[in-house]
Amino acid sequence: LNQDRELTFEEFTIVLAKLTDDAHRISHGDDRLQLLLFQTPQTREQRSELEKAMDIIIDVFHQYSRREGNRDTLTKKELKLLIEQQLVNYLKLVKDRATIDEIMKDLDINKDAQISFSEVMLLITRVTIAAHEYLHHIEDQQQQQQQQQHLKHQH
Repeated sequence: LNQDRELTFEEFTIVLAKLTDDAHRISHGDDRLQLLLFQTPQTREQRSELEKAMDIIIDVFHQYSRREGNRDTLTKKELKLLIEQQLVNYLKLVKDRATIDEIMKDLDINKDAQISFSEVMLLITRVTIAAHEYLHHIEDQQQQQQQQQHLKHQH
């Protein structure tokens, strides 16, 4: 994004979100293409870890989007359930209705009171970036503690 010819983790997740959104669109498109790309056992077995992760994201989205209303968007109730069951460890504090309403409002770019797959990818991207930053923060803290302990033992 910043034209430096290198991908930061944030830029990487944005690219991955776009690719996953494209894969989701393809999965709803031409039946022959869908069969070729998504349904043959040989292809699934040959997929890379990232491709398998993309498949899982699409599958999880559909587990919730097909519960009520449009089968390819999330209602507020479906979004709340997805957050509570699938992002339970990353979004521990998101329990109250006001927070869910705020997330829904933030994600619902086209203001149709439904969350599309690409809109959910915004949430997943943001949570992934935050988790990545948190892991680095924890790693930095551990290194500081190790350095402090090492200095104590030297004196």
